[in-house]
Formats: sequence, structure tokens, C-alpha cells
Amino acid sequence: MAGSFCVNLTYAKNDADKATVAFVVANAALASDKDTLVFLSTEGVRLAVRGYADDVHEPGFMPLSDLMANFAAAGGQIYVCSPCFKRRELDEGALVDGAMIVGGAKLVEFLSGGAACVSW
Repeated sequence: MAGSFCVNLTYAKNDADKATVAFVVANAALASDKDTLVFLSTEGVRLAVRGYADDVHEPGFMPLSDLMANFAAAGGQIYVCSPCFKRRELDEGALVDGAMIVGGAKLVEFLSGGAACVSW
């Protein structure tokens, strides 16, 4: 992989357009041979729960659950903010493929290598 790329996502169904575009960009980064990470925080952590994104399909885009599945299948990593996930009392046993609950230190470690980062 040539370089690394981070997509920071704070939205879920509260702005499905932003959530969808974030995963479109994440998939594009992977396709560009970047070591790519999506960091889900605040409301975005809801996307880490299996089945949550199944009914999100913005016009003109692939369904969000397909974008997320493609991202994970291609080797993309999904970091899920631990305090944000716990605050919402979500089910750690129902994570989508590729998702891992982490503390902020894991994001810092990834970014400290010089990763570019965009945020939604």
C-alpha cells in the first residue's frame, strides 16, 4: 500500500447522505491502494451494529450496507470509538465485518504515521 488514509465519520441515519459519501470515499481510497481506516464516533458508531444500515440507500449511490461490506471485504478497517459506543448502549456482539471497538489511542497511532484524514 502506498500511504494511508482516514475517513472520520460522525453521522449515521441522522445524515445518511454524509454517511454514504464517507464510505464511497473510503472505498475509493482503498481502490487507490491506500491503507484505509474509517473511524466512527458520536452518532456514527451506530453504523457498526449489524443490520443498522440495511435500510439506508441514498439516490444515486449503492446501499450503505453494501458500501460498508465492500470496504471490509477489500481489507478496510473500521475503528469504533469505545466511549461513544458504550454511551449509546449498543451491542458489542453484533459488530459488522471489519469493525473493531477501540480507544482514541488507536486513531492517534494510525494518524501519527502521516495519514491524510477527511471528516464528515
